[in-house]
Formats: sequence, C-alpha cells, structure tokens
Amino acid sequence: MKKSLMIVALIASALFFQNEAKGQSKSLKVNKAQTENASEKTAIEKLIYSYQDALNASDVSKVISLYTTDGVLMANGAPTADGVEQVKGTYQYVFDNFTYTLKFTIQEIEVNGNTAFARSSSQGSFIIKKSGQSIPDENRELFVFEKVKGQWKIARYMYNKTK
Repeated sequence: MKKSLMIVALIASALFFQNEAKGQSKSLKVNKAQTENASEKTAIEKLIYSYQDALNASDVSKVISLYTTDGVLMANGAPTADGVEQVKGTYQYVFDNFTYTLKFTIQEIEVNGNTAFARSSSQGSFIIKKSGQSIPDENRELFVFEKVKGQWKIARYMYNKTK
C-alpha cells in the first residue's frame, strides 16, 4: 500500500512539474511576444516622427522613402494619390506651395504581423509661400503600415482637419 501511494505521489509530482514547466514556457513565449510587439511599436513610432521631420523639412525624397511603392495618400480636400508617382507629385505640389511646422502626437499603434495601424494628431501651422501668410493647422491622421524587407513603411495615410 505504501509503495502504491509513493508511486501516485511521484506521478502527481511529475505531472505538477511538467505543468509548471509548460506554464513557464508559455509565460516566456508571451513575454517574448510582448517584447517583440513593443519593439515593432517603437519602430513605427520612429517612422511617424521621421515622417513628421521630412514633412517639416519639405523633403519629398525623404517622405517618399517612407512609403511602400504602392502607397496611397488620402489628403484632406485633395484627390487620392495612388502609387509612388502620384504620392510624390502630391507632396511636390504641397512643398512647392507651403511650408509646414507640425508636431505629431501618437494616440494608438496596433501591430498584427506584417501590418499595423496608428492614430495620431498633429498641431502647428503652415505658411503659404506666395503670400507669406501663416495659418494654424490641426489634423487627425490614420496610418496603415506594411513591413517590407524588414522595414516598416507607410502603406496608406489619411488625414483630415479636426475643426
């Protein structure tokens, strides 16, 4: 009888430690996934601020380098720019006519595999180059990102006025 109780106790202990090890393994996987997700969000945050800097510098080449080749820009009050050439043309027109000073604030970033989205807002102003007039500017933005060759890129970008 003692021998069978001892065997049961050993089996119970083995099952306990096996489940404990599985739990720790699962916990390690969850922690790894959370760390990877945080790393992806940080990379996307950097991309948004790179976009902000390129926009404020009126740097068409830098802005375009942040987009996928099939990127889409849906600017407030303008036709949709579809693909890198149209997106480039839209930014060239904008930078030829306006100078921006905007600061972006990120509200949300969600990552799902090789796609992600972010919501942000921006505040600042733009100057109409012809007249030199400065206009306050405030927008809300929606970015959709795609990971291309290990790098996050803007796949879709839409913004509109908050007021």
